[in-house]
Amino acid sequence: MAVSQGSLLNGAQAFSGLFRGLMASSRKSPGPALAAMDRVEGSSRADPLIPPLRDAVHTMPAGVRDALHGTWLGHPAHPAMVQIPIGTWMSAAVIDLLPGRHRSADLLIAVGLGTAAPAAVAGLADWAELRKPQMRVGLLHAAANVAGVAMYTASLAARLRGHRLRGRGWSYAGLVTVGLGGALGGHLAYRQAAGANHADHVVAALDPGWLPLGRLADFPVGRPATATVRDIPVLVFRESEDTLRVLADQCSHLGGPLSEGEIADGCVRCPWHGSTFRLTDGFNVTGPATAPQPAFEARIVDGRVEVRLPAEDKET
Repeated sequence: MAVSQGSLLNGAQAFSGLFRGLMASSRKSPGPALAAMDRVEGSSRADPLIPPLRDAVHTMPAGVRDALHGTWLGHPAHPAMVQIPIGTWMSAAVIDLLPGRHRSADLLIAVGLGTAAPAAVAGLADWAELRKPQMRVGLLHAAANVAGVAMYTASLAARLRGHRLRGRGWSYAGLVTVGLGGALGGHLAYRQAAGANHADHVVAALDPGWLPLGRLADFPVGRPATATVRDIPVLVFRESEDTLRVLADQCSHLGGPLSEGEIADGCVRCPWHGSTFRLTDGFNVTGPATAPQPAFEARIVDGRVEVRLPAEDKET
């Protein structure tokens, strides 16, 4: 059937009008889902749970917590770890629709249950180092996932007893619940920037080449100071008469002010959550930060300090 050019044009105009209407509506209100999340972020009802849970996490050795954070990986380990239980449970849901593959679905559900625990522990380690609004959403995220795990446990138990239909019902309910938990995790990561590198913008914001920092006399030996490079706050530590260490001041973990932290053994410790960074190159020695801190090269020209990011940090 032929479609006239006028019909196509009318359809395109109608779609354009619908799209503009949706965009205008989204600007007027955040929508019911985001409005609900805003209420969760601002609610203090679950706050009594935060201190004991956080203290329990902090009883783990620092090295174990760093491994769970993903300091060794360069980004949080929790999002990667949850792919295994989610993947196995989604596969089980598909296999359950096929005839004669019951044992395969049972095995996948069992594997998902076995791998959910370490993923949850990694998530709990990250949660203990967040801001309170993020922690509130994190508690709801955890509650949804715990409920999902309970449903999958009931599913596996029913399957092993021969109650196949009941087992499938529990597993599909678990998949929906874990999906809700995943959506809450997405809100944490993409709306609240939990786990994101909060110092990554520094590299993009600065032009290549040497940039003025200030007079050498403004930076006393052995004491941390602050300055700005093209409106980017930086920590300046003058080790000796002619050696300066310069790092982006905003901690890569959650943006804490490194200039207010303790400097010892060639590292600076963030005052907010305790991440430590090497002054020479910004390497994240300990977490919870998983990304290094942007570090500047410094030189002294006629009594003034100039800095630049290493060439490899800038795109050519």
